[in-house]
Amino acid sequence: MTLACRLLGHRPRFTSEGNTLVWSCDRKCEAGGAKEYETAGDAARYARAFDREDREDLGRRAPLIGLFPLRLFRTFRNRHRSRHDSGAQRS
Repeated sequence: MTLACRLLGHRPRFTSEGNTLVWSCDRKCEAGGAKEYETAGDAARYARAFDREDREDLGRRAPLIGLFPLRLFRTFRNRHRSRHDSGAQRS
């Protein structure tokens, strides 16, 4: 196993060969496997579905740490609004 796989985990890549779904680590650490499906179409469909990286959705789905400043800002803004709104209702 490579150092990158030990620290970051495997980077699996999926392909299909006939009715077999095949995966291997993109970091060339020799990890991998295969699974047979009833049809070649099923294997190809699963390979397409699984063969994507989280980085592809990064703009739509930010990591928790990346959202932390935004969460703090929203909490502060909501507290400020609730204080302001409750003060306006008393008047």
